[in-house]
Amino acid sequence: MQTEARVGVGVEGGGGQRVLNSAHGGVVVEGGGAGNVLAAHKQRMLHNQQSQIGTVSQLLAGGVAGAVSKTCTAPLARLTILFQVQGMHSDVATLRKASIWHEASRIISEEGFWAFWKGNLVTIAHRLPYSSISFYAFERYKHLLWLMLGVQNQGENVSADLCARLVGGGLAGITAASITYPLDLVRTRLAAQTNIIYYRGIWHALRTISREEGVWGLYKGLDATLLGVGPNLAISFSVYDTVKSYWQFQRPDDSPILVSLACGSLSGIASSTVTFPLDLVRRRMQLEGAGGRACVYKSGLFGTFRHIIRTEGLRGLYRGILPEYYKVVPSIGIVFMTYEKLKLLLSNYPAN
Repeated sequence: MQTEARVGVGVEGGGGQRVLNSAHGGVVVEGGGAGNVLAAHKQRMLHNQQSQIGTVSQLLAGGVAGAVSKTCTAPLARLTILFQVQGMHSDVATLRKASIWHEASRIISEEGFWAFWKGNLVTIAHRLPYSSISFYAFERYKHLLWLMLGVQNQGENVSADLCARLVGGGLAGITAASITYPLDLVRTRLAAQTNIIYYRGIWHALRTISREEGVWGLYKGLDATLLGVGPNLAISFSVYDTVKSYWQFQRPDDSPILVSLACGSLSGIASSTVTFPLDLVRRRMQLEGAGGRACVYKSGLFGTFRHIIRTEGLRGLYRGILPEYYKVVPSIGIVFMTYEKLKLLLSNYPAN
C-alpha cells in the first residue's frame, strides 16, 4: 500500500534564526533582542503571502510526487501484485517455486519489457488525486487537531503533537482512499492481467465492472482498504514527522534532500511491515469475480483472512513482501524528496 506523508518544515530566518510556522499561521522566533520583533513581523507577512498559494502548491506537489514515485517503481509494484494474488486460483504447492527473478523473466519473455508498466497509466490517474488529497488533508487535519488539543507550536507538546500526527495521518488516508478507490481497483485488475487481456483500458474496465458486477463492484475490498489505510498513513506520517524533526534538531546542517529520503524510507518500511497482510487481502478481494472467474472468498474480510491462513499458512499473508520492501525505499524516498522540492519551488515562485 502506498504510503505518502508530509511534515511541516522549519524555515531559516534572517541572521541564522530558526523560524517555525505555528498551528495558527503565526511565527515563533527563537532568541532575544528587539530586532526579533521586526523579523517575526516580516516572516509572518511572508507566511501569509505564501499561504494564499499553499493549497495549490500542496495539491500539485503531492500529486506530481506520487506520480513520479509510482512510475519509477512500477516494475516492483507489479511484481508485488502478481505475487499477492497467486494463491487465489493456483495450486498452493506450486507457489513455493516462485521467485522474483523467475517471475520477472516470465514477464519479459511472455509479455515484453514494457509489461512491467502495465496499469501504470491508471496508477498515475489514481495517484495524482490520491497523493494530492492525502497530503493536503493531512495538513488540514493536523492543524485542526492542534487547535483542538491546544498546541500552539510544533514540538511544544510531544504527546499531543504525536497524537495529532497519528490521527491526522489516518484521517487523511481514509479520505483519499474513499474518494479514489474505483481507480485503485481498476489498477489492480489491469496489473494482474498476464496473457489473457480481459480489460482493455481504464474506461473499458470501469464500464465492464459496472455492467457485470454493478456499481458496488468498483468498491470490492474497500473495507480492507479503509481498515489498513488509517494505520498505514498514521504510521507513515508519524514516523516521518517524528524522525525528521528529531534529525533536524540534532543535525540541522544536514542536506534536506538526504533527510527526506532517509526518513521517508524508514516510514515506508515501518508502515508496509505492519499493514501488508491487509494490503494482500485487499488485492484479492479486488479481483473477486474479475473476468468472469468464480469467486474464491465468499465470507467477507475476516473470512478471507481465515481462508488464506488455512490454505497457505501465516506466510501466505506476506506473499510478495520482498518486492514490496525493494520498492518501499526508492518509492517513499522519491515521493518525499520530490514533494519537498516542488513545494519549496512553488511556494517561492510568487516572490520572484
